[in-house]
Amino acid sequence: MLTLRLIMEIDGAKYYQIGEVASYLGITTRTIRYYEEIGLTESTKRLDGGARVYTKDAIIRFKFILKLKELGISLKEMKGLAEIYNRHKNTNMIFPKLLELLDYHINKIDLKISKLASLREDIVSYRKQIISYAESECEEK
Repeated sequence: MLTLRLIMEIDGAKYYQIGEVASYLGITTRTIRYYEEIGLTESTKRLDGGARVYTKDAIIRFKFILKLKELGISLKEMKGLAEIYNRHKNTNMIFPKLLELLDYHINKIDLKISKLASLREDIVSYRKQIISYAESECEEK
């Protein structure tokens, strides 16, 4: 497992450089900056040279964003969640909207599965027709 190299500690808060965080999360520094630009994360502390540094809380938020992305939640939907969180500063406040989004995506997946099952049945049926036709052609010769 990758570990983060602590870059600095101020008043008990530990900070990690953007490159370390990106490596740890398996994403690019550009992705981290983009998530900040579009409002999925709050602006972060910068060192004198302008380098971004992140706390463990910010890293947890990035992990949450990446999990949502993996689950098929769009950036626009994530931004809606971020706006709720930023307004209330309470994780519990996003749960109703998050559950609504997850239910929506579950329903979309169920519909896709249903369509794929129907397509599979059509393919199996067509395959049987081809085999039957091929066998009848062979018997006639």
